Amino acid sequence: MEVKVFDAKGKATSKKVTLSEDIFGIEPSQHAIYLDVKQHLANKRQGTHKAKERAEIAGSTMKLKKQKGTGGARAGSAKSGTRVGGGRIFGPRPRNYSFKLNVKLKRLARKSAFAFKAQNDALMVLEDLAMDTPKTAEFKALLNNLKLENEKVLVILGAKNDNVYMSSRNLGKVKVVTADSVNTYDVLNARKVVLAESSIEVIEKILN
Repeated sequence: MEVKVFDAKGKATSKKVTLSEDIFGIEPSQHAIYLDVKQHLANKRQGTHKAKERAEIAGSTMKLKKQKGTGGARAGSAKSGTRVGGGRIFGPRPRNYSFKLNVKLKRLARKSAFAFKAQNDALMVLEDLAMDTPKTAEFKALLNNLKLENEKVLVILGAKNDNVYMSSRNLGKVKVVTADSVNTYDVLNARKVVLAESSIEVIEKILN
């Protein structure tokens, strides 16, 4: 699969890159994508939710009224979950939501996400960015040149570049990651995926 390479001015250069059919040309596995995204979101949950149950409520332990002869239902504790001010019945407790997935399945999910973007024309290749200093205005101009100023964009770099990252972090719809840390959720969550030229080799090396 051949793709044009764009420059920072938004114009197609004479260069073309060949994307691996084993990654960008496969039939996407929706189930693999579902599991990987589910794991990503589950692992992000703090799991610190907590409600007090009847044993944790402060209050008297005295029996409210005698067992028989009142004409009403039996009542043994003011902390019962059936009474106002009582504890929560089977309330939430702190827990860990994370779960494990097979490495091969996670790799298939990332391949499927890239293939899905390639099939829907939501993938483009950009020449490697060279920024000497962090400049948000310069990065914003780049997006304008690529006609992506109002889109949710994921920029994938071949290697860590602090200047590019700091230039983009104030832009709410832009996320910059390196090729060795990109995940399925980020790829699918973006409207457009912009691959730096050097990132393609890293992605293909990891996923193949």
